[in-house]
Parts: sequence; C-alpha cells; structure tokens
Amino acid sequence: MTTADILKKVRRIEIKTRGLSNHIFAGEYHSTFKGRGMSFSEVREYTPGDDVKFIDWNVTARFSHPFVKVFEEERELIVMLLVDISNSSLFGTQKQAKRDLITELGAVLSFSATTNNDKVGVIFFSNKVEKYIPPKKGKGHILRIIRELIALEPVQGGETNVAVALEFLNNVLKKRSITFLMSDFVSNPYEQALQLAARKHDLVGIHIYDKHDKELPSAGLVQVMDAETGQTVWVDTDDRAVRLQYGAAFDEKYKYCMHTFRKSGASLLHVRTDEDYVKVLQGYFKGR
Repeated sequence: MTTADILKKVRRIEIKTRGLSNHIFAGEYHSTFKGRGMSFSEVREYTPGDDVKFIDWNVTARFSHPFVKVFEEERELIVMLLVDISNSSLFGTQKQAKRDLITELGAVLSFSATTNNDKVGVIFFSNKVEKYIPPKKGKGHILRIIRELIALEPVQGGETNVAVALEFLNNVLKKRSITFLMSDFVSNPYEQALQLAARKHDLVGIHIYDKHDKELPSAGLVQVMDAETGQTVWVDTDDRAVRLQYGAAFDEKYKYCMHTFRKSGASLLHVRTDEDYVKVLQGYFKGR
C-alpha cells in the first residue's frame, strides 16, 4: 500500500468514525467512563433546591446572602488500545478482514475519547510488542494512530500472544486507564496477565472473529494455511468429522476466553466481521 493509498484510507476512516463518535457515542462514552472525581470550579448565588451542604459560608458572610460551591467532574482519563496485528487478524471471509474491523473500532474509540478530552495510547502486538504509542491528546495524534492501525505490520508475523501485551501494559502504565483489548484471542494462555491487568485498569476485551473461524465451509479437498504458523495442510472439507473438529477447536478457545474474562472481572464484547459493531458498542455503553 502506497503512502497516498494510506492517506486516502485514513481520510475515509476519519470521516466515518469521527461522525459515529460525535453523533452516537460521545454522550454514552462520557456517561459510561466517569472521571476521577469532582473538583471545585466556582461559587454562585444560592437558588431554592440547592443542597445546603454546598453553601460556601465564607462568601455568604462576605456578601450577606447565601452562595454555593459548584463542582465539576475531573474528566481527563487515559484510554489504551491493545491492538492485535498478528497474521490471524488478516483473515476475513465476510464484509471485511478482522484487521479492518479492529481499525474502525480503534478509530471510533479514539475519537470518542479525544472528544471528551481524554488521552489515547496504543500497544500494537503479535507474539511480541510491535509498537508503543504513549497516551496523548489532539487530532494529529489520533490521525497518527489511525495511520498505524491501517499500515503497521508485524516484523515477523508471528502468533498471537495476548499475555505479552498485557504484561507490557502493566509495566509501562502506572496510572489507571480504560483499556480496550482487541484481538481474535487465538493465543497462548493469558489468564494470569489478564487478572493482573484487570485489577489495575478498567479492562474491556473485544473479541473479533469471522464466521469461518468457527464454520468450515464444505468445498471439497482444499489446501489451507495456518495464518499464525504459516504451515499448510490438505483438508477434506466435505468430511463432517473434520468440520466438527474445526468448530470444536474454535469453541474451546471461545470458552476459555469467556471463562478467563469472567474470572478476572473484566468486560468482554464479541463482534463478528459481518456484524454491525455500532450496535454492539451502543449496547455495551447503555448496559454498563
């Protein structure tokens, strides 16, 4: 992909996802993720119905009629995106590849965060941490994130290792963050790393998968390649036992993912490549 192609794609994704974050998610994001507390803003004259416990007695005495303190939410938060860019993220047989879906989700969440004056950072990972973008604010920073979401490729491809991304997060970020972990979770065990991260951060997993990650289509004898390892093998997709085994392998990883997130207390969303992720995010924001 040329630089011009990347810039065009950045612009298309910016237009789509920025519109979604402004018109659909901004208020819901704000109400879902609260700030760190309340800070004093100003005083104003008392009006009937104000809570008397907020009366500022010093100002009241000075002006001989009541004034109350006004507080505002300390809004600034840190949002971290943990983005799986391993080879399995390139798979997709429906509307789009898993990587394309992750890119749009990352852009929507980034714009929603920056609209609320929050900092955004990213950890890109495969079987190792491929790139770290420290949390910052600003449109230019968000556009850089989108460029990397589109164009960054793993140095050696490699398998998915969720644990290495979570361990890096725990080591590099001392403050509490809202963390969105986006992956297909085709990974080695990550239970311990997830539990540690969920204690320190407000962690939301987004499981990205394709219809044919679970269902092997009946298409005769075909040569298939494992995107993670690069190994190829001939498979008789008309064999019902083969298709059942294929589905069982997906179900095993799916159940492990569900169990691990539930045990850690972290949230987990599921988005298929041919589903409307807007509805999934809206449902999460409203139901939280």
